[in-house]
Amino acid sequence: MDGLKRGAAAIVGVAESDLGQVADGMSPMDLVAQGVQRALADCGLTLKDVDGLFCAMTQARMSIVQMIEYLGIAPKFIGSSMTGGSSFEFHVAQAAAAIQAGLCSVAVIAYGSTQRSVGRKQSSAREINPYETPFNPFMPTSAYALAASRHMHEFGTTREQLAEVAVAARKWAQLNPVAWEKKDLTVADVLKSRMISYPFTVRDCCLVTDGGGAVVMTSAERAKSCKKPPAYVLGCGHGVTHASISCMPDLTVTGAKAAGEAAYKMAKLSAKDCDMVQLYDAFTINTVLFLEDLGFCPKGEGGAFVSGGNIAPGGKLPVNTNGGGLSYCHPGMYGLFILIEGVRQLRGESGARQVKKHDVAMVHGNGGVLSAQASVILGSGATV
Repeated sequence: MDGLKRGAAAIVGVAESDLGQVADGMSPMDLVAQGVQRALADCGLTLKDVDGLFCAMTQARMSIVQMIEYLGIAPKFIGSSMTGGSSFEFHVAQAAAAIQAGLCSVAVIAYGSTQRSVGRKQSSAREINPYETPFNPFMPTSAYALAASRHMHEFGTTREQLAEVAVAARKWAQLNPVAWEKKDLTVADVLKSRMISYPFTVRDCCLVTDGGGAVVMTSAERAKSCKKPPAYVLGCGHGVTHASISCMPDLTVTGAKAAGEAAYKMAKLSAKDCDMVQLYDAFTINTVLFLEDLGFCPKGEGGAFVSGGNIAPGGKLPVNTNGGGLSYCHPGMYGLFILIEGVRQLRGESGARQVKKHDVAMVHGNGGVLSAQASVILGSGATV
């Protein structure tokens, strides 16, 4: 991203709030605050150090205002860009810019949702689209299913290959103590599960959980004095192609292509330099599309690429090592959690799921119906 300096800012603190189904009466902002306090403790800073805040939520229209009130602080700089699940990757670029410009010195990016406790209808109001709603699609699943069907038609991708994505995610989740789903899962299990919107069964679709979290960012210089090793922001990029699935220019090419290219340019790296990929897998087709568009395999070959355990534990490319939105957690907007996992992997603190080589992580967020894409490349101290 032009204007941002490679490695000038870093993520120094990360934490999840309670996940899964939280205690009765907890609000989304309770989870935000819980995540913020835990993330600050993770890096040895306190609320008194925070002068930049970023937030986006579906259950609070003015989430940044509510967050300021709840935390009781008066930040010098705030941001509340809302691009769905990719909002937090956009926030990383915005926070890095604000820190670089001296507008704030310690920025917190946070999120919270009680989607499982209150139900989808209560947590995210359905928007009416005059050109799509009359056909009564089951959104957002049907939009992603449309892209999957086109990929199958155009490139011969099979339902079995899509199921491989869910199986790999489950194997990673079985190594994650806080993952929601840990039962054994096979390709056959995915295919025989309840059909939701062809070609997706329920196992091709993300979980519905509660959860929240936060990340703390500061300058590379200040990061040296924090409690744990920093994850440097090496590259950022974004690509927004449409809002409605009926207006997507090409159902098999996403804005991840532009996002990834911009992030690689800033980081002076390429896909072959990445040791792992943490991406937003709301549905199994996401992983296939984003691996192609981010340059990990040629267009049309994503189905074969994810097969045979290639992205599972022990495979050639570790993808979604926390178990992803498919098996770990998915509280409505998932993009913050892939940043948390990327940082933990770079630090070498992921326990049984720790990847062997962990210096560069591609983190890719997705928002809307494949609409708003944002990439962040994070690196260990060895990369700067």
